[in-house]
Amino acid sequence: MRSFLIRLVINAIALYAAVQIVPGVHPQSEHWYAYLWLALIFGVVNALLRPLLKVLTCPLILLTLGLFTLVINATLFALAGWIGAHFGVGFTVSGFWSALGGSVVTSLVAIALGLLVKDEDEKRTRVKVEVRKEG
Repeated sequence: MRSFLIRLVINAIALYAAVQIVPGVHPQSEHWYAYLWLALIFGVVNALLRPLLKVLTCPLILLTLGLFTLVINATLFALAGWIGAHFGVGFTVSGFWSALGGSVVTSLVAIALGLLVKDEDEKRTRVKVEVRKEG
């Protein structure tokens, strides 16, 4: 449960960064809870649709040497914003390039924050293991 909440907050921060950095991505709401709801929607959309889209577009992914995954990411980013907009917590994307930029920024920020959190978890685990060995 703790891992889920950490991942949710990381995605919310990543989506906030994308909305702030990428021109053409406009939020419906600036409240912090809107980004948490949007992160939940983003996670569900990615969990349900990404595997299906990757299987269906496998020949295109192979043909483009993996670059078509950027199109899939941009599509899922825009779709999450569109679904969120129906609940009043989404964002609008003005075009494909804005969606692509938003998905890239979201991915990079989530990876960076995930690495930071992972390092902190590893430090805590090492300390617990060392304490158990000594005790």
